[in-house]
Amino acid sequence: MAEKKIEKLYYSISEVSEISQLKQYVLRYWETEFPMLHPKKNRAGNRSYRQSDIDTILKIKDLLYNQKYTIEGARAKLKAGNVDVPTSDADTLRYRKLVKSIKKELQSLLKSLDS
Repeated sequence: MAEKKIEKLYYSISEVSEISQLKQYVLRYWETEFPMLHPKKNRAGNRSYRQSDIDTILKIKDLLYNQKYTIEGARAKLKAGNVDVPTSDADTLRYRKLVKSIKKELQSLLKSLDS
């Protein structure tokens, strides 16, 4: 029988670190520098990142590492709101979502065939 996997709403800092290819201390530092990056914290104080937080991190990473903005310049560019997710990261995110939706449809079809 097909295994059901629930799409995650929240990601831990270690998962976001792996996705973004950034160290955890960099993510924590960016929280202090970019007010739009503010993941929720649970009772234990652990950060819980949403997909929108990950998108923001990828935008910041592109501005700082690829486009060579300073932190102040990247902050201003993000506030202006005319920044897109870099093509390679945007494609990766789009394909992941597409694969997840295809998987859900296939699981639904399999379930209807088993009935």
